[in-house]
Amino acid sequence: MAREYARTDRVGQQIQKEIAVILMREIKDPRLSMTTVSAVEVTRDLAYAKIFVTFFNDNADEIKASLEVLAEAEGYIRSLLGKRLRARIMPHLRFVYDSSMSEGVRMSALVDRAVASDKKPDDSSVDDEKNNDSEQGE
Repeated sequence: MAREYARTDRVGQQIQKEIAVILMREIKDPRLSMTTVSAVEVTRDLAYAKIFVTFFNDNADEIKASLEVLAEAEGYIRSLLGKRLRARIMPHLRFVYDSSMSEGVRMSALVDRAVASDKKPDDSSVDDEKNNDSEQGE
């Protein structure tokens, strides 16, 4: 029989939705503009939740400052989350920067650059083709 949908997965998805709404509507810190909750991992005993977040800017200093703001607001976010979820145990939250989005964009740019360089004809191959055409025409 296939593995059933685990309770921790369901709780993680609900936490992800609620924290996204809380960050969008309740937290008014300008350092948290354009924050996205990309994933949530909850421990089996529901005591801890690791929240993966991405930010609009890729500046390392701004990312660090945003993570510090989230760490300071952890208690407030947790209390709001406790009011929205009907759970006996509310996990402690730990916010972690998710670099997979920026890595994906970087990799995509590298692939695009490689494809563009492959499509651009080499100067030597163009000269060889001209020489071959002139020799065949004689």
